Amino acid sequence: MQLKTESRLPFGPLLLIAPFFLWGTAMVAMKGTIPHTTPLFLAGVRLLPAGILILIAALIMGRPNPRGWKAWLWIALFGLVDGTLFQGFLAEGLMRTGAGLGSVMIDSQPIAVALMARVLFGEMIGLWGWLGLCFGVVGISLLGLPKAWIMGLLQGDGAALQVGGDILEQLTHNGQWLMLLAALSMAVGTILVRYVSQYADPISATGWHMVFGGIPLFLGSGLLESQQWVNLTGGDWLALGYSTIFGSAIAYALFFYFASSGNLTSLISLTFLTPIFALLFGNLFLGEVLNSIQWFGVSLTLVSIYLINQRDRLLERFRGNQEGAAAQAEAEFNLVPDPSATVQVQSEVSSR
Repeated sequence: MQLKTESRLPFGPLLLIAPFFLWGTAMVAMKGTIPHTTPLFLAGVRLLPAGILILIAALIMGRPNPRGWKAWLWIALFGLVDGTLFQGFLAEGLMRTGAGLGSVMIDSQPIAVALMARVLFGEMIGLWGWLGLCFGVVGISLLGLPKAWIMGLLQGDGAALQVGGDILEQLTHNGQWLMLLAALSMAVGTILVRYVSQYADPISATGWHMVFGGIPLFLGSGLLESQQWVNLTGGDWLALGYSTIFGSAIAYALFFYFASSGNLTSLISLTFLTPIFALLFGNLFLGEVLNSIQWFGVSLTLVSIYLINQRDRLLERFRGNQEGAAAQAEAEFNLVPDPSATVQVQSEVSSR
């Protein structure tokens, strides 16, 4: 199924890509800020103020407020999973790991969403969809994993085992497992928004879930952390402002608006764009250079998004080609004279 936008939305395709562009650029903006603050405070700043901004925008737009205990219960669960857990795991993980393996794990969530959407909503994935998901995972792995690891995997069994051991050690000691938990939390949150939207407006629900999710993070920061903003510079506050307004409020409002009604597998596949935007803007503003392996990863990632979002058309085209080939073969078979029939005709002629 192709990803579709509502016709009343101007620049629909650009709005679809906007959340992933904003998330990627927000990561670049936050790169220098992360060492100057604490994880729970950082997560709270990205969540609670953004939720308030969304609620103000929803009020101006005339969006209805949630009503009934079912709506508030679903929003509370949504806030706990996608707000507190996702942002908490993400911030703690970012403090303990670089942008390599951690980014690969956080952007591996399309597989979890595709599986859950298949089981819960009956969304078809198909051969082309699975192929696209595999290409996407390989692509973001080439983008995020250190070049030495990738080359080590290609050199032989001994080197591969050593690389595997290094990855396992980093997973258990350097916080990448927190990034994996963050990815799973957002994947579950993406699924939950379908249930939330049955009882509440998706824009208002997004704002409230960010408020509900941000409160525990600030409480945890107040109890467990200290000197949260002492070392923040003016540039850090600008980066926090960009990440809060653009990387959270606008990005999450758009993402969950589309997730409330569109095809989840197709939408979440665009998550593969996030590390591409992060790397490209890291190159532009921070002077980070992409190597040949990373450029190949970019190519695979773009191919994966095409395969996932065009999987229905590709399947129809594949079936059409098969049917056309079968019809052509049948036609050619019918044009070939039957040897037994030829012999029979000849015998009848000779008997006459």
